[in-house]
Amino acid sequence: MNTILELLSYPFMQRALICGVSISFCSAIIGVILVLKNYSMIGHGLGEVGFAALSLALVFGLPEMYVTIPIVIIASFIILLISQKQGASGDVTIALVSTAALAFGVIITAMSKGFNIDVYNYMFGSVLSMTTSDVVISVIMSILLIVIYVFFYNRLFMITYDEKFAKVCGISVTFYQFLISLFTAIVVVLGMRMMGTLLISSLIVFPAIIARKLTNSFKSMIMLSVMISIICFIFGLAFSFFLNLPTGACIVGVYIVQYIGALLFSKVTIHM
Repeated sequence: MNTILELLSYPFMQRALICGVSISFCSAIIGVILVLKNYSMIGHGLGEVGFAALSLALVFGLPEMYVTIPIVIIASFIILLISQKQGASGDVTIALVSTAALAFGVIITAMSKGFNIDVYNYMFGSVLSMTTSDVVISVIMSILLIVIYVFFYNRLFMITYDEKFAKVCGISVTFYQFLISLFTAIVVVLGMRMMGTLLISSLIVFPAIIARKLTNSFKSMIMLSVMISIICFIFGLAFSFFLNLPTGACIVGVYIVQYIGALLFSKVTIHM
């Protein structure tokens, strides 16, 4: 207990805990919809777009967040538009955009001073980089998502499982898709500080996949995904602190253990 209190006495850990729990909550909720709609790799794709935007900001000496957030949001809208207009699958579109963005980011970085400590932290994550503004944005985003799900749950459910039926019912599918893309982009940018661009997709994919192994209900899947995401984050953060290891890697390690456990549990349940 004394060790835990000592851990929470550090301001950077307080920021990391509040921001991390909020981001884990948001990514888990959004992740359920993205995984069910075969957009599971969008976190990885937008993470690479974020890396390119970060490289651009560092080269010109601009504030990272003010450059990265708009560019990642625009990229998420472009991915959605290409998927809708060109008929390409979500993952194919993500692969095209993310690869182009990563190449651009590498070129920009190489033309400048190379990989400095800021770029390194964004690639692999660092709890020390979480700021007060990150905490405020993540908490506000969590509250907005709760409000959206409370008032528009049925519409989000229909859009996730049957877009054509949702359109027939008079639901503006495009509006909600862009809303989901907006929240996804913000989650990715905030999560990049903690998880790194290379591992940010795990926050979106793992909780939803694990929950899907344990339940078939959409509502139960959302609730279970949130619980798994927050618990894995807290344990990963603790392991990172005590073992002096990268936070993102520790969180992914806990996710993998959870996934294996869920996989074994689902197989045992089927054979019972």
